Amino acid sequence: MNEIMLFAQNHLLLSSAWFVVAIILGFTQFRHMASAPKAVTSQVLTNLVNREKGIVIDIRPKADFNKGHIHGARNIPLSKVKESVKDLEKYKNTPIIMVCANGISVAAACNTLKKAGMERVHKLAGGMSSWVGDNLPVVK
Repeated sequence: MNEIMLFAQNHLLLSSAWFVVAIILGFTQFRHMASAPKAVTSQVLTNLVNREKGIVIDIRPKADFNKGHIHGARNIPLSKVKESVKDLEKYKNTPIIMVCANGISVAAACNTLKKAGMERVHKLAGGMSSWVGDNLPVVK
């Protein structure tokens, strides 16, 4: 510890630059975490739907949706999420769980809904592959 303090005193400009970079990285990381949608498990999704009347929105293409989806899920393909914001305004205070194929491409759709004022937007961690992997039922 003494060596670090001695280094910082002898190299004030370098230490200050490092400190500024650390603050900027920390702030950027914190901002990214605050804007990222909350990932929920299959069990939490089920609880949100059953106990809080949450809705599930599947953003996969229609063909994939028709091959198998979560019971009660609504299909709004990723390309049409912005157009569908007005239709979803009535669910502003309701849990909305977004689902894609593997949990990766859903973040943009979640951010679109959050920007539109939806307060409780979540994503299914792992997407439909996680749901199917947990041996939960799908509707065809």
